[in-house]
Amino acid sequence: MTEEAAGTLPGDGRHMGRFALRRRSGRSVRAGQRSVLAGLALPSIVLMAAINAYPLVFALVQSMHGGGLLRLGRFVGFRNYLNVFADPAFWSAATFTLIFTLCGVFGSWIVGFGLAVLLKPRFPGRSLFKVLLLLPWIVPIVVTSMSWNWLVATPRSLLPSVMEGFGLGPVMFLANPAIAMLTVCLFKIWISYPFMMMMGAAALESIDKSIYEAATLDGATPRQQLRHIVLPMTARSTFISWILMTMFSVNDFATIYLLTGGGPVNATTSLIVLAYRSVFQDFLPGYGIAISFAMTAVLVCLSLLLFRQVRKMDL
Repeated sequence: MTEEAAGTLPGDGRHMGRFALRRRSGRSVRAGQRSVLAGLALPSIVLMAAINAYPLVFALVQSMHGGGLLRLGRFVGFRNYLNVFADPAFWSAATFTLIFTLCGVFGSWIVGFGLAVLLKPRFPGRSLFKVLLLLPWIVPIVVTSMSWNWLVATPRSLLPSVMEGFGLGPVMFLANPAIAMLTVCLFKIWISYPFMMMMGAAALESIDKSIYEAATLDGATPRQQLRHIVLPMTARSTFISWILMTMFSVNDFATIYLLTGGGPVNATTSLIVLAYRSVFQDFLPGYGIAISFAMTAVLVCLSLLLFRQVRKMDL
């Protein structure tokens, strides 16, 4: 009986040994490459950590003292944090921050993702439409807020004048607390939907066209394709865009301060605006920094929850 008939080849042992050797050498090369890359990145990581660690530690120390902007003051421990959570102004600002964030995240996502779906088919002038729709995000926030102020700020502005012409009376968009909150939320959606549109357009481009073709052959309607193909296959990008927009909205100072300054009667005062007032107007840096750390803790917890959803999709 030959060696081939017995099921053993003469070079099997040598080939297997060479294959195992190549695998070990490949692993060692990859491990060496990772070590080199880690060594090259280590100085930058240490530098960035040092640059960010000092102000973070100093802010934490300052939040436990009762001094002003120029002096650290006496140590008060966690009294600033207790005062923050006992302050009705904090909870009022937290409520508006929640409303503002929900509108900024989901409102801008609905508008932006809807526009991304509508602009996915090719048609004449599509590129021009995309550029025009990006303008609210491209134009500096100072210019955009001044434009909205020109539209709604005074009784002689454009929108109040138009509504008065229709017999609806003088509508004070930025003087009525409820309408001011609605106006600020709409302004946030206006300046944020282009970001969501870009994220949605990038996610839609990653879906293979053959999937749509197969669904069409099976008789799926556009609504069914949106529900069972588009939304599930873009969910990972959607969660990431929600995380980013949540951070943008909670930390959005310019949008609110330039449009309403936090008024009227603190109706549009968010946590970041309240922290700014506490530090730079009331000269209570410990109190204002305690508000900022409370915001940071909530953002970290929320981001961890959303990132866990992203990981589940990768499994």
